Amino acid sequence: MSSRLKGKTCVVTGAGQGIGRAIAEAFQREGGEVIAIDMNRAVLEAWTGPAGIKSEVLDVTDTQAVGELAARYGATNVLVNCVGMVGVGTVLDSTNEDLERSFKVNVVTMASTIKAFLPAMRERKDGAIVNIASVVSSVKAAPNRFTYATTKAAIIGLTKAVAMDFIGEGIRCNCISPGTVDSPSLQERMAA
Repeated sequence: MSSRLKGKTCVVTGAGQGIGRAIAEAFQREGGEVIAIDMNRAVLEAWTGPAGIKSEVLDVTDTQAVGELAARYGATNVLVNCVGMVGVGTVLDSTNEDLERSFKVNVVTMASTIKAFLPAMRERKDGAIVNIASVVSSVKAAPNRFTYATTKAAIIGLTKAVAMDFIGEGIRCNCISPGTVDSPSLQERMAA
């Protein structure tokens, strides 16, 4: 690796497993000081301790806790929002509560972490924010993924809005829209 992140602090939410964990591990290989965030202590600590990665157990739907996290890591250079859930069903199968829960987890958490970390990035006139969306969004559809596709499309819009508003201040905001990834989440859905 090239040590591109040497001297950089990188906060990765949803880092207990799957894509978030892979990002955290890649950032560490690139020399970054990684803080892996997840609400599942057992899953998070099972790999971060042995890997020498700092971890924090946190539910990112708790806005106050997110603000406290940002205060502890004010020098964060890279923020990766990888928390997410996959809602299953069509518009007819999904309740308003299902849609609200998906928005809270998939979209509102990203907005609140960005709001918490962005002021310090603006002061330094430097920062990178990466949001994990999906090809199942405004890009394409998938059967029985109404709440998921709706909220992942919202992430693309959120990302473009933040990018447009703060690029002139040295802040980059991008999203990645992966396709199907073999992860514990996928394995759980397939087993169900």
